[in-house]
Amino acid sequence: MHAETGKAQDQPPTVRSGGVDRRGLLAGGAVVAAGLGAGVTALALGGGNVRGGSRAEGGHGRTAPPPEPPAVPFHGVRQAGVTAPQEPATQLLALDLAPAAVSDGRAALRGLLGALTGVLAGAAGADPADARLRDGGPARFSSLVGVGPGLSARLGLNVPPALLPGLPEFPGDRLDPARGGGDLLVQLCAADRWPLSVVAEQVEAAGRAAGATVRWTQSGFLARTAGGATPRNLFGFKDGTANPDAADAGQWVWGPPGPYEHGTVLVYRRIRMDTAAFAALPGDRQEQVMGRRAGDGSPLTGTAEHDEPDTYAKNPDGSYVIPATAHVRLSSPRLDGGSRMLRRGYSYDDGPGDRGLLFCAFVRDPAQFTRVQNRLAARDALNAFVEHTASAVAYVLPGAPEGGTLGEGLFV
Repeated sequence: MHAETGKAQDQPPTVRSGGVDRRGLLAGGAVVAAGLGAGVTALALGGGNVRGGSRAEGGHGRTAPPPEPPAVPFHGVRQAGVTAPQEPATQLLALDLAPAAVSDGRAALRGLLGALTGVLAGAAGADPADARLRDGGPARFSSLVGVGPGLSARLGLNVPPALLPGLPEFPGDRLDPARGGGDLLVQLCAADRWPLSVVAEQVEAAGRAAGATVRWTQSGFLARTAGGATPRNLFGFKDGTANPDAADAGQWVWGPPGPYEHGTVLVYRRIRMDTAAFAALPGDRQEQVMGRRAGDGSPLTGTAEHDEPDTYAKNPDGSYVIPATAHVRLSSPRLDGGSRMLRRGYSYDDGPGDRGLLFCAFVRDPAQFTRVQNRLAARDALNAFVEHTASAVAYVLPGAPEGGTLGEGLFV
């Protein structure tokens, strides 16, 4: 729903119960074309060596079972929570470290990052220590860890300077501080909810041992799709049609060459959606608000989902085909010097009156999001149906090599 990024080719595939989706996988400075399996994409994207593989064996005249998808490796130059195929289930957790002197705070953070590295690497491995993670099919577990601007400033951590201002307040925000912010942000992703609950428990225990407390948690899910189709959000429109290609990812998503080039910045927004009010609109009015057709996801100026929206096209009466207040127009990269985000959003349902979108976007500089959100806050026709209720920003650390620990570069 949020922040149209324009390009549709070369998107990270999304592995779900139905197979491989065409939503885009970035890693190792490349975007692998949709349709590749998780093992191939992980290798191509520099996320580390792929472990696991097929267990299918023939014999005794029986047909061999289909091969299991390979496990998502934890170790690599970039964290798998950004580079691996997007999974159907997610759990986000934010932790706050106890106030302490800088030296003590750094020591506590080092210890916690070491503990989290062990927990997350163990959950992604072929033989998890927790017996609850050994049953059932492949979990396809992946994760990311990021540090917030408050902790970075407090402890003098080596993070991209653009992170430290955080995000400004936007017109129309109704943010609950208890649901946003945080010193450390952890995102867990998997094929289903079960491993997320188990690993979240382990993350919370590691935090408590380091004197940290859980600030907030939030679960999310993706709609089931068939044949690699783009999933729909709770308004019924396809969400995440376009993501940056390899060249654009190198410019707009991953850090520049140097200490931050294998990291990125996560912008998180919890967006409540008035699904009933939107559903009450006539279908053609819904499409005018979005700037896309509900059926196939095509822009109003095109005939297929992945057609580039033509923000200049006009009707005979001089009005824009994609209305001036349409979400697609206002979030177009054409209005922002070509700036693009990698979006990996999820729906959420926390009960009647509280359903919506967990907008997760990865950018080199949070200012990219700020520029888009300022335009949307001022004119987006969707504003009548959405409310931003929580917000967070975090520097997603580079990955950990074999034998290494997440966040080693924070302390230089």
